[in-house]
Amino acid sequence: MQNLFSSNLLSRNTKIKIHRTIILPVVLYGCETWSLILREEHKLGVFENRVLKGYLDQRRKRVQGSLEKLHNEELCDLYFSPNVIRVIKSRKM
Repeated sequence: MQNLFSSNLLSRNTKIKIHRTIILPVVLYGCETWSLILREEHKLGVFENRVLKGYLDQRRKRVQGSLEKLHNEELCDLYFSPNVIRVIKSRKM
């Protein structure tokens, strides 16, 4: 069975809405009490980037006829939302 989020059955906006309303609350549950170290921050960032690349179907971009990797900064520009680490740090304050 094909993964629903990696297919074209759902629009990009629907995938992002599902991510914001279902996935993020599960990932961020209890984050106010976490004591993150750099290694855990890195792992959360990698997780978020992999999930978003899967949702947005943007693993690669076309540049002058060739394919190049999509950089994380460009991925954040496509997502229009703060990353998980910023959300966790803002909830702790």
